[in-house]
Amino acid sequence: MTTRINRAAIERTYGLITPYIRVTPVVETSGADFGLGAFPLAVKLELFQHAGSFKTRGAFANLLTRAIPAAGVVAASGGNHGAAVAYAAMRLGVKARIFVPTVSSPAKISRIRGYGADLVVTGDRYADALAASQVWTVESGALPVHAFDQEETLLGQGTLALELGRQAPDLDTLLVSVGGGGLIGGIAAWCGGRPRVIGVEPEAAPTLTRALEAGKPVDAPAGGVAADSLAPRRVGELMFPIAQAHIARVLLVSDAAIRQAQDALWATLRVVAEPGGAAAFSALCSDAYVPAPGERVGVVVSGGNTTAVDFDR
Repeated sequence: MTTRINRAAIERTYGLITPYIRVTPVVETSGADFGLGAFPLAVKLELFQHAGSFKTRGAFANLLTRAIPAAGVVAASGGNHGAAVAYAAMRLGVKARIFVPTVSSPAKISRIRGYGADLVVTGDRYADALAASQVWTVESGALPVHAFDQEETLLGQGTLALELGRQAPDLDTLLVSVGGGGLIGGIAAWCGGRPRVIGVEPEAAPTLTRALEAGKPVDAPAGGVAADSLAPRRVGELMFPIAQAHIARVLLVSDAAIRQAQDALWATLRVVAEPGGAAAFSALCSDAYVPAPGERVGVVVSGGNTTAVDFDR
């Protein structure tokens, strides 16, 4: 199936979802603005997407290309995917039931309710919400929309890389946060190694790191400050061959580094990112990734569903 997650399919998907999504902006800046080296830096502000994250791309890709039963759709989420599916369902007039764990932030829960979905808060982590959603799928006949391990989801997320390639065509390296792997899988499928794609994930949720070490998706710890967006139990089966083929490396960052990145994005760009949204940028702030002189670096900042610029709230 991964052979169907390719540039041609991503381009077709982009054509389908374009009427429903925003072309999110890119800020061209320099690492020097953040007290780093003076390398060219392109920041893709995907947190300005409808529903606050890249997940909206995958949500529309699913709802526009799959047959939706009378029972509507069902999704499990740490929060952002649920908000995206709820938003897409609202726009398309489809019923939606969203399952989220108790770790989901109040901002994300409020978004989901605001879009009119039927919300169920259950369990401590994403895996618990997923299990509950699977029971509902059997009981109701609703169409499950997986957060990352679904062909249409990966194709939708890959449209971000297509769009970024038009906005910043000369990047050498692209830093992307990793949770279940839907975003980085779609991006890597589009890029095919150029620009070089580097994953960034929390030390407390090293899902792709553990999978690459084992040679297959395996269970990993699921905690840390970004647990409501970057802490599934394991990466998806569909993205893993793409990761093996096209992801250059994966970096681990601490919770402190993620908080530092949130502060830096706010202080320098006045961008308010949630922890998961700032994770990729934290690799630069913490020197987990140090670009070579003149290296052109891109960073995806996706996830703006936080409550305020007071990041301790």
